[in-house]
Amino acid sequence: MPDRRGFFQDTIGKVLHEVVERAERRVAPKRWFRPPGAAPEVAFVAACTRCGDCIDVCPVHAILKVAANDGGVAAGTPYIDPATRACIVCHDMPCANACETGALIPRPWPEIHMGVLELDPQRCITFQGAACGVCARACPVGERALALDDRGRPVLKPEGCVGCGVCVTACVTLPSSLKLSLA
Repeated sequence: MPDRRGFFQDTIGKVLHEVVERAERRVAPKRWFRPPGAAPEVAFVAACTRCGDCIDVCPVHAILKVAANDGGVAAGTPYIDPATRACIVCHDMPCANACETGALIPRPWPEIHMGVLELDPQRCITFQGAACGVCARACPVGERALALDDRGRPVLKPEGCVGCGVCVTACVTLPSSLKLSLA
């Protein structure tokens, strides 16, 4: 049986954590897909020096800068537009390794969740009887994130998806049957 002090410390810790998260969402709502390894939004914006080192080392030029007229305090910070150019899940994570301030921290890929993947079965041609599977073949994470069922239809696995957007840009339907929303 936990002691009274431990109970109160645990309870107050959980309440404070929730208060901080809610305050963060109000003060600095997440509006952009950040590069892999990004710190929580407030810490990220505070730590990022807007140097562009992460942008320069991205092999596919997927990292962009938030425009001055759109970003407020986040102006000049790096972001990814996965519907335009997806992160390709580089094994060595050059963007995070280039960051000297801790705004981006190299982490194992299974710990990265840049976005949440959604599938529109009304749009996906495999649900209309056509063979495809391009999204699953393009996924750099593989079956841990996106697989095909026995009928050739995509099966999303949120716990394994890093939110890179490769499948979104690979999809053959216009607009894509897959979309990412902010995590």
